[in-house]
This record gives sequence, structure tokens and C-alpha cells, in this order.
Amino acid sequence: MSDALLSIPCTTITGEQKTLADFDGKALLVVNTASKCGFTPQYKGLEALWQRYRDKGLVVLGFPCNQFGKQEPGNEEAISEFCELNYGVTFPLFKKIDVNGAGAHPLFVNLKKRAPGLLGSQGIKWNFTKFLINKDGSLIKRFAPTTKPEELSAEIEALLK
Repeated sequence: MSDALLSIPCTTITGEQKTLADFDGKALLVVNTASKCGFTPQYKGLEALWQRYRDKGLVVLGFPCNQFGKQEPGNEEAISEFCELNYGVTFPLFKKIDVNGAGAHPLFVNLKKRAPGLLGSQGIKWNFTKFLINKDGSLIKRFAPTTKPEELSAEIEALLK
């Protein structure tokens, strides 16, 4: 993974400090999530990807965000409980963050620069925007919230070869 991505600190939903170096050698699917969004059922598809590909080298990373329609109002405990009870989520979840604006988490600042959105936009438009990163961090592809997790299988399989 590129040094810029490797060194970015992130806090898990349980308060553990991590950097992306902890996932070195893995392909990553980084997603900003929310519990009260029309796209929230995508948690099920994200968990299915995690279960299907985790032993082959994929890690799904969920980053709750409350910036879009205040659709993630809960604290970390409530978010974790919601995801586990409603969607059986076992992939790593992180502390609630901002993905846009002056307070945007450095991981998302970096991802947006490396994989801009439509017409070069660096903003994230809504919950469940997805970034797929290859094992060395050199290839990042961005997917819109409307792209369902199951539609990513071919892209993921290509990265894991």
C-alpha cells in the first residue's frame, strides 16, 4: 500500500487504534455507512462480500457518517448493535467520522483525491460511496452509493488474482 495510505490512523468502533498498515497485503473496500438511509440494506451485501472474499484477501471497512441527512445519529455502541442485530455485520467498523468538509477524516481526504467522483468532484455525495483499493494501494476505484455490493464481485475477483 502507498505510504500515504499506510500511515493514516483510524479508530475502530470499539476504540482500538489502527492504521491501514494493519491491512497491508489485503485489498480493501472502504465504505461510508449510515443506519437510517435508503441504502442501509447494503450492509447485508457488504457482509456477504466480506464472508465470500475475506479468506482470499479482501477486507471490508465501514466508516459510519452522519453528514448526509443526519442518517447516522447513534453513538458507536448503538451503531455496532444495529449493524450486528439487523445485518449480521462482522466486518470491521470504525468510529463515526466526517467524509466532507474541514473536519473530513484524512483517509477520505486521500481517497477522494485519488479517486474523484463524477466530473472530477472530490466531494462524497451520499452514504455508501465505496472505494476499492488493491493490495498495494496503487489502484483505487470509486463506486456510487447506487452501486450494490454484489455488483463489485468481478472487480474484487480481478484484484485478488
